[in-house]
Amino acid sequence: MNKKKTASMGMFTRIVGSQGFVSVLSVLIAFAIGAILIAATGASVTDAYYAMFRGAIVDPQASTFMRAIKPLTDSVFFGIPLIISGLGLAFGFRAGLFNIGGKGQMIVGALAAVWVGFSMDLPPVVHTFVAVAAAIIAGAAYAGIAGVLKAKTGANEVIVTIMLNSIAVLGLGYVLSQPSWQRPGSNQPVTPNVAETAAFAKFFDGPIKLHSGIIVALIALVIFWWLMERSTLGFQIRVVGANPAAARTAGISVERITAVTMLFSGAFLGLAGANEALGTLGYASRDVAGSIGFDAITVALLGRNKAWGTFGAGLLFGAFKAGGYAMQAKNVPIDMILILQSVIVLLIAAPALVRWLFRLPDAKRLAAAGKGNDE
Repeated sequence: MNKKKTASMGMFTRIVGSQGFVSVLSVLIAFAIGAILIAATGASVTDAYYAMFRGAIVDPQASTFMRAIKPLTDSVFFGIPLIISGLGLAFGFRAGLFNIGGKGQMIVGALAAVWVGFSMDLPPVVHTFVAVAAAIIAGAAYAGIAGVLKAKTGANEVIVTIMLNSIAVLGLGYVLSQPSWQRPGSNQPVTPNVAETAAFAKFFDGPIKLHSGIIVALIALVIFWWLMERSTLGFQIRVVGANPAAARTAGISVERITAVTMLFSGAFLGLAGANEALGTLGYASRDVAGSIGFDAITVALLGRNKAWGTFGAGLLFGAFKAGGYAMQAKNVPIDMILILQSVIVLLIAAPALVRWLFRLPDAKRLAAAGKGNDE
């Protein structure tokens, strides 16, 4: 009995001391703080969070089944680009690289996909494949600039990618001002719609907006998982991220891994741009990337830079976005969602604070202590 009790206590300690448990507590704390702020505005906390539930999960008051599940599909819809872009940033983070250029890489990916989508005449499926491939190559090439500069000159990737964001935004404005890129008969800075042969297929008619981008996201998830957890390249990336000096001693070229990592990171973000251009919007505008490139940083951090963690975090923040619109009807500012996200990031960035608040053990330290005692 004592051995079973000890084993159970050990498992419980590992669970409550794990990073995943800390992430869950961070979300719960964020909701508690959000409740206080909502109450301070004079709105009803219960009504606000119920509205979020109805806008993000299911609407019990809907008249039809499709209307009832629409909130859940909206959460998935908004989560798709966050999952794909979050995977791209997580790829860089695992190597110790802070790719802050997600917005710029999404923009060039979206422009490449849109150009293929409206200027080429190709059969269905092939047209979509070529447009997606163009977006992946464009995103990888754009991120590769920062990767090569980092590898060859030691340039700070944070500064370089931020500057590349500015170049991409200004370049997008210039491209959209060109007659060859403007929608016929319109003076608005938007491109022509992509051809139906290139657009992502929609699963439903009517209010549900889900399209085949969810399949693309799942494929990207599997590729990320295999590359990071099962391939030699993934092992080298993880070693470089953990200890570059040890990686060099083991014969790994840190410079090569740095450049390759940024290429893959940009490829995922270019794919996220293709999702917006070919699925969500069907064209490119000044807001084609929105705030996804920056929100994806939060998603990657919350997901601990792991495949399924990023997937879950992307869906969570997609639900925040979908539910945020419903909360507005209850006189709750949409900025409340930004506050929730910011608090989550703050707490995840300081796990020691969460452990201190709840007097949680550190599973890693306990495991290390246990090994020491066994020796």
